[in-house]
Amino acid sequence: MNKPLAERIRPKSLVDYISQEHLVGPDGALTAQLKSGMLSSMIFWGPPGTGKTTLATIIANTAERPFYTLSAVDSGVAAVREVISKAKKSDDLFATRNPILFIDEIHRFSKSQQDSLLGAVEKGWVTLIGATTENPSFEVIPALLSRCQVYTLNPFGKKDLEMLLERAIATDEQLSKKKIELKETEALLRLSGGDARKLLNILELVVLSEDSKTITITNEAIQKKVQKNTVMYDKAGEQHYDIISAFIKSIRGSDPNAAVYWLARMIEGGEDVKFIARRMVILASEDIGNANPTALVLANTTFQAVNTIGYPEARLILSQCATYLASSPKSNASYKAIGAAQQAVRQQGDLSVPLSLRNAPTKLMKELGYGDNYQYAHDYEGNFTPHEFLPDELSGTTFYKPGNNKRENAFRDYLKSLWKDKYDF
Repeated sequence: MNKPLAERIRPKSLVDYISQEHLVGPDGALTAQLKSGMLSSMIFWGPPGTGKTTLATIIANTAERPFYTLSAVDSGVAAVREVISKAKKSDDLFATRNPILFIDEIHRFSKSQQDSLLGAVEKGWVTLIGATTENPSFEVIPALLSRCQVYTLNPFGKKDLEMLLERAIATDEQLSKKKIELKETEALLRLSGGDARKLLNILELVVLSEDSKTITITNEAIQKKVQKNTVMYDKAGEQHYDIISAFIKSIRGSDPNAAVYWLARMIEGGEDVKFIARRMVILASEDIGNANPTALVLANTTFQAVNTIGYPEARLILSQCATYLASSPKSNASYKAIGAAQQAVRQQGDLSVPLSLRNAPTKLMKELGYGDNYQYAHDYEGNFTPHEFLPDELSGTTFYKPGNNKRENAFRDYLKSLWKDKYDF
C-alpha cells in the first residue's frame, strides 16, 4: 500500500526534525534529557500535525530504548497490561533503558485505562509518553498527570512549513520525479492551519491530480483543487482556535448576537460540547466574576447538562448560557486579584503565618502562642473586627479591587465601611 507523503518523509532523527526549538533546540526543555538518556514520563500537548508522534519516535531511537505504541482509540486496559507485562521483562537493574510506551490520543483513555498505567509509570517499568490535542489538566487524571512533565508543541510557523514543503519536494521519491515549482504558498499555508500533516496531504493531492511532470503551485491552483472540498470548520485545525477565540471575545465584549453566531459555527462543525461549555465556565469567572456571581453557577450547570444531553438538544442550553454571559455585566477584578497575589507569593516567598491565625491542636503549640489573640468575628458587632490576617510583610496590601459595576460597587462600599483606610478599595 502506498504510504501518504507525511509518513514517507517522517524524520528519523533530531537533525531532520523541524520546529519545536523550545523543546529540542540547544536550550530546549528536552535537550538535556536526550543527552543524558535519563528520560522522565511526559505528555505532549498540541494541535494535530505538530510532530508529537514523530518526536516520541525520535526520542526512543536517540535513547536506544524499546518502543511500544498504543492508540487510545482502539486499545483497552487489556492491551495496556499486555504491553506493561512485556516491558517488565525487558527492564534492567538500573532502569536507565526501560521501554518507552507511547500512547496516542491519551485524552481518549477512560479513568480506569489511565489508572492501569499508574503502577508501571511510578515503578519505572515504562517511560510514558502521551500525546493529546486536549488540555491535559482536564483530560488526564491528576494521579497520572503528577507523574508526568507536560510539554506544549506549537503549530508550525510559516518558515517551518515552507521548509517542510521544500524538503518533501526535494527528498520524496515520488515527488522528486516531477518538476515542482512553489511559486505561491499562501493558500497552502492557510489551509494547513499550522498542521504539517495536513499541509503535506494537500500538496500530495494537488501533485497527484496533475498528469504533467512540470507543476507550478499557485494560490489559484490550490483554491481550485482543494478549497471547495475543505470544510468551513475544522475542529482539529486553525479554525478551531480562531473561532473559539472569536466566541470568547464576543461574550467578553457583551455582544450576544456575535456570540451566538460563533457558537453556531462550532455546533455546525461538530465541536465537542464539553469544550464549548468548559470555556464558558472559565469565562464566567475570569470576565464576569463578582459582577454577576450567578454567571458561574449557570455556566457550571450548563457544563453538566450538555454532557448529559448531548447534541442536538445541547445547542439550546449552550445558546442560553452564551447569551446570558454576553448580556451580563463584566469584571475581571477577581482574575486580577489572584494574579497579583501569586506574584506576591513568588516575590516574597513563604511568609510566616501570623501566630494568631495558626491552629493549636497540641499543648506545645498552645504554649508557643499558636492561636493567641485571635479575634472570632462572630463575637463582635456586625460579625466583624479589624484583625490582621496577612503576614506582617504584606499588611495593607490590596489584591482585590472591586470592579466598577452595581454589585461590586456595593462590595466596595461594604468593605470600605469595615476596613476604613487600611486597604485601597
